[in-house]
Amino acid sequence: MSAWTEAAAWYVPVGGLRFRVTAPLRWQIGREGGPAVTVPIGYVFDVSVPRGLRWIVRPDDPRYLKAAALHDWLLDDNWHRVTAGAVFNEALAADGVGGLRRLAMWLAVSLWKWRWGPP
Repeated sequence: MSAWTEAAAWYVPVGGLRFRVTAPLRWQIGREGGPAVTVPIGYVFDVSVPRGLRWIVRPDDPRYLKAAALHDWLLDDNWHRVTAGAVFNEALAADGVGGLRRLAMWLAVSLWKWRWGPP
């Protein structure tokens, strides 16, 4: 199973639903000791949850923030949206988010801005 390396006090809010990474956020992909991705200090990410769904998914819930930072970083690093979504799903699971909520969130990030044909 994928895993976070420890990062206490790793973010600060910067306004609205935006946050800044204040300590390197490292995610091991696939298994402990596997390849890793690091979200660097200073990276700004957001938690995009449509206003009408915020009663179900609170955008400031700490269980979602690491996964959101990782997902945004992967997209900015040119990972494919569906692959970044799969990593997002694993990251949510590592932070204790339940299966149905993860499924809904994975569908949202994987299908948002979907385009038919080549990117």
